[in-house]
Amino acid sequence: MPPPNSALLAFAQSLPKTETHLHLEGALPLELLRRVRPEFAEPPPSWAHNFKFRDFGHFEKELRDMAFSWFNSPARYHEAAKVIFARLVAQNVKYLETSFTSAVIEFGGLNGREVLAAIRTAVPEDLEVRVFLGIHHNGAGPKMMPVLEEALGWGDLAGIDLHGFEDAPLEPWTAPYWEAARQAGKYTKAHAGEFMGADFVKKVIDELHPSRIEHGVRAVENPAVVRELIERGIALDMCPISNHKLMPGISLANHPIRRLFDAGVKITLSTDDPLSFGNRINDEYVALAEKGGFSRRELVRLARNGFEVALMPETQKKPWLEQLDAIAR
Repeated sequence: MPPPNSALLAFAQSLPKTETHLHLEGALPLELLRRVRPEFAEPPPSWAHNFKFRDFGHFEKELRDMAFSWFNSPARYHEAAKVIFARLVAQNVKYLETSFTSAVIEFGGLNGREVLAAIRTAVPEDLEVRVFLGIHHNGAGPKMMPVLEEALGWGDLAGIDLHGFEDAPLEPWTAPYWEAARQAGKYTKAHAGEFMGADFVKKVIDELHPSRIEHGVRAVENPAVVRELIERGIALDMCPISNHKLMPGISLANHPIRRLFDAGVKITLSTDDPLSFGNRINDEYVALAEKGGFSRRELVRLARNGFEVALMPETQKKPWLEQLDAIAR
């Protein structure tokens, strides 16, 4: 990203913030990648401000190549998580929701409960962290379904999230599993509306009943879907810099976040996959101010939204909400 406006960056830094859409594998610190892949002495080309991935497959292939060079043991998850969490704390992030992919169980042969424990034991005292299991559309074959069923009993697992190619069908196992997760006390999310349109967002809402949608950008294409998001109180965990580099026809200047925010949809800000995009959470706030016309008061509203949807008791949220209210005055 280009050097941000220093005053805006200082303002973004001053805000207590959340990250509610962060893929742990996609947040691998570059210096750890370099230990196993010295050819990454320079950042990936995708860190350039105006880089555009050809499509989701292009992005996923490059991300997997980088991330899974490192993430091959619970110990590696622990080491990376410690660095990731410390950097978020340094940016005044107080609460994080992060996911790890079930692909490391299915294809990497790792024990999911051990990976979860490795992430949890890396959490510092000054950061609240909730860990999710990310499951691809076709991620519940005969080998994986028993694992997924067992995962609903993992006490430290906050919830589940639907990942992967949106144009893959929602398989018959998906809706019953999302319901079983809720019955087990897990929070449910789903990626939708990044590459498929508002009809897919509607389908996910109707079939999976997630409490939150990751991205949801293309919901803007159908006012009825926008109204439904508002009426059901479904927030969108959005990542504008990710969308700028991934979504066809979308840039920071024309991003639908402005229209969705103005319509009354509850929106949070996150970074998605910093290893691929070269972004930090403060960059997201600065980008919306510089390219999206968001005022400082509106940036505070976005930060506040993150705490409002956070999976914490209201008493725990209160100090940060009060701090944001004081900044907004």
